[in-house]
Amino acid sequence: MTQQREFYQRMKQQHPELLSAYEALGEAARKAGPLEGKTAALVRLALSVAAELEGGSHSAVNKALDAGCTHDEIRHVATLAVTTLGFPSMVRARAWIEDVLGKTT
Repeated sequence: MTQQREFYQRMKQQHPELLSAYEALGEAARKAGPLEGKTAALVRLALSVAAELEGGSHSAVNKALDAGCTHDEIRHVATLAVTTLGFPSMVRARAWIEDVLGKTT
């Protein structure tokens, strides 16, 4: 379990109502549109990468794996960032993705 997941679990124990409300918001957002699980997971990863959120990107990779995304699909998100975010951002995104994928292979 990653350090961020451990921290999230501690927060969930310390503040169950807050985390339940946060998780309910996420579930409502998922149900608010037509995107299915894998696509939604990859979009959330792309948003985390674009917002330069390292922890959010790590979490999004784990959630994408849980949604059934392949390593290649997840890596493709970083590759697609090159023309929109630039080469350095793409490399950073790939490094964050590999932080997680490297532990799952």
